[in-house]
Amino acid sequence: MVKERGQKVIARNKKARHEYFIEDTYEAGVVLTGTEVKSLREGRASLVDGFAQVRDGEVWMHNVHIPEYNQGTWNNHAPRRLRKLLLHRSEIQKLIGKSKETGLTLIPLELYFKDGKAKVELGLARGKKDYDKRQTLLERTMKREAERDISAARRRPR
Repeated sequence: MVKERGQKVIARNKKARHEYFIEDTYEAGVVLTGTEVKSLREGRASLVDGFAQVRDGEVWMHNVHIPEYNQGTWNNHAPRRLRKLLLHRSEIQKLIGKSKETGLTLIPLELYFKDGKAKVELGLARGKKDYDKRQTLLERTMKREAERDISAARRRPR
């Protein structure tokens, strides 16, 4: 059997970058059952309400929705079950220290296959206030308009 190479993105949490300031990111493996892997290979998952917690020296992912596999039998998985994340001990120790700070949470940013193994990109995030969100939108709009003006100036004949 040919080994998979590269990275195939399954799901992105687009809302996370709007709702939070991402201070640090971590790549973690995910402990999955067989039907969860098959469902992910079909490209079906949602990270919208997901978050991660450090409990008893282990990292657990909550509220990530992986729908049941269509051809699954009575042995199918629960769509929103707790899933264990695989990180190095040193990374878990850093997360324990950081998670004690107020206002910091672990948010799944992206779920993907990397060389055939399911991975999740976790972001250590601090919540944005409403005025921060408006400021971010304003900056993005100004940047888009500036790029549009530059490209229009390039297209004009001299």
